[in-house]
Amino acid sequence: MIVAVASGKGGTGKTTVTASLASLWEGPLIGVDLDVEEPNLHLFLHPILTGEETAHLTIPVVDEATCTYCGACSELCQFKAISVMGRLILTFPEMCHGCGGCLAVCPEKAITPGQRELGEITWGTAGRQGFLMGRLRLGEAMSPPLMRLVKARLEQMLAQSGGDAIIDAPPGVSCPAINAVIDSDVIVLVTEPTPFGFYDFQLAWEAFAPLNKPLGAVINRAGLGTGAIYEFCREKHLPILAEIPYDRAIAEAYARGRIIAQISPELQGTFVSLMAAIRGLAQEAAHA
Repeated sequence: MIVAVASGKGGTGKTTVTASLASLWEGPLIGVDLDVEEPNLHLFLHPILTGEETAHLTIPVVDEATCTYCGACSELCQFKAISVMGRLILTFPEMCHGCGGCLAVCPEKAITPGQRELGEITWGTAGRQGFLMGRLRLGEAMSPPLMRLVKARLEQMLAQSGGDAIIDAPPGVSCPAINAVIDSDVIVLVTEPTPFGFYDFQLAWEAFAPLNKPLGAVINRAGLGTGAIYEFCREKHLPILAEIPYDRAIAEAYARGRIIAQISPELQGTFVSLMAAIRGLAQEAAHA
């Protein structure tokens, strides 16, 4: 089972929830940080890193001695990473998404694969569990290609070790967030009952509900703000899987890089119940 922990905006407690679940998960697990622009799951899980690799994206390299400037590659590329203007062909590697379509459609085979560095992928262990993360190269604009490579590495690791995975997804509802949750079996939406939290929570529900995956909510800082989120969840038949109280002790633990499930028996019980609720969602979907 792959569980994606997502949120409509940053700062709701998504990584806090992911780290606590990873620390208590029953059975083999790989904790994955797919927030490759700002990874911080490692600050809580404190993994021992045992491997790393540089991630590259395949980009087109044109042999102009062979090119006939037919324009087939330019017509195919919706991102305009390759452009033909008369007897001039230009490539823009920063705009390339690495689909390889230009290589496939070139009738003269004048385009060969090159490489552009995206970032790095690192992996290791965090206690008794596995750990995997990606980090985007400084200045790199596109995170989904690196995320796909991290997920490919995750697939290899799960094939070797079995078990489950918990993904700390990027915040928001743009392409990186969709890319992070698209292959998951369950999506956990972390929110807070503030006006900003509620607004972005609605956007997250609108973005993720069409994926037709089991969805549940975790309300962080419960007791703060209004009851609008609770009413919304009732209307949409969205189960509230857990509530984390608005508590200064939790904020202090977070600021020190501690896993909040470990600061009190009550919070540990909250996350044990959350784990059971997530498994229940997955089982209901499997038998639906």
